[in-house]
Amino acid sequence: MFKWLLLAIILLPAIEIGVLIWIGGYIGPLWVIILIGCTGIFGLFLAKKEGMDTIARAKQAMQMGYSPHEEIIDGICILIGGLFLLTPGFVTDTIGFILLLPPTRKPLKVIIRDMLNKIMQNGRFTLYRR
Repeated sequence: MFKWLLLAIILLPAIEIGVLIWIGGYIGPLWVIILIGCTGIFGLFLAKKEGMDTIARAKQAMQMGYSPHEEIIDGICILIGGLFLLTPGFVTDTIGFILLLPPTRKPLKVIIRDMLNKIMQNGRFTLYRR
């Protein structure tokens, strides 16, 4: 896991710079800056809306006596997506929007849920009760 994270930390900025230069060659540097700013602002509003909707669904699930496990995974995706949108660049903005929009987030939730189940079954993650 650490190797993949290190690889992403090294490769992602290089890819971002390449994409920014490439797109800047087509539309110009001023438009690149405007687009990055607009996607960041729009993304933050979307993250806030999706986050508030997720909190409302979690409250509703708990009031009905259900565990809000789907909403917790949604919240994790929204948080990570919002962080990606704060990072300037088109690649990170794309990843952020994929994590924020419910139709594109749904397949990722299945992957995250499977990873969490695998971690818990291997004993690398333990829940302690007070």
